[in-house]
Amino acid sequence: MKSDPRLIVGRETFDDAGVFVLSDDLALVQTVDFFAPIVDDPYLFGQIAAANALSDVYAMGGEPLTALNIVAFPSSKLPMSLLGEILRGGQDKVHEAGALVVGGHSIIDEELKFGLAVTGRAHPKRLLTNAAASVGDRLVLTKPIGTGILATALKRGVLGQAETDGLYAAMRTLNRTASQAALSVGARCATDITGFGLLGHASHIARASNVTLRIEASRVPVLPGTEAAWNAGARTGGAERNSSYLETRVEWNDASPWIRDLLIDPQTSGGLLVAVPAARVDEYLSMVPESVVIGDVIGAESHGLVLA
Repeated sequence: MKSDPRLIVGRETFDDAGVFVLSDDLALVQTVDFFAPIVDDPYLFGQIAAANALSDVYAMGGEPLTALNIVAFPSSKLPMSLLGEILRGGQDKVHEAGALVVGGHSIIDEELKFGLAVTGRAHPKRLLTNAAASVGDRLVLTKPIGTGILATALKRGVLGQAETDGLYAAMRTLNRTASQAALSVGARCATDITGFGLLGHASHIARASNVTLRIEASRVPVLPGTEAAWNAGARTGGAERNSSYLETRVEWNDASPWIRDLLIDPQTSGGLLVAVPAARVDEYLSMVPESVVIGDVIGAESHGLVLA
């Protein structure tokens, strides 16, 4: 594979976006993400998909600048007005992030899909990456988890309105404040929690930083209604794949089946997991609503992740 010193974050560390240096004080942050609808409302789907894609730039400590729409649309099955609402939702969320939609590409497909390719900027020496966690850092999660389980319950028509509203609010909330606060307190390591679930993304930090992450399962914030939905049988195929991937990477100790499933639950537009210097963790918590300390970074052990 051809190497280039200007590519300072690539595929090797499972980071959320690539980072390419243009000058001593400027780097491009680039990412792409799209998926099929997880909610019925087209405007809301556009917002969630955009927030999810923008999150990859925030997870690197970047500022989104431009976005390109990516659309697969079954034009023979669905009205074009529905696509217009999806695009409007995505554009409104991009504008909320202070960025611009500058174009995109669409294809005709049997299944509707939508997302964004996002370009952002960052200072090459002020990044958030998987490879920069330090022993003694505190692990802070900035949004509650459970979106995969709740979205499954929603599709089955068994999720209450209050729980549905909480799910929607979490997924369409930008990670901008969490990212900016991380940089301001001197953090250098973060990832956003999406398809690999909390433990899957945490394992990428452990491997890239050559440390172990100790996570206190009882402290992990959970979206209202998640445990009830799980008890009613809500599961995802993604959770099964995550379970297989993580089985030998985690010291599970006495984790119950509910806790195991929660921590591997695939998330959509989840929060950031940030390794915050211990001396400044209280400052970070005061700046980011709903953020919670869920563990700490310790020296490398036999497993990259340990549940406490």
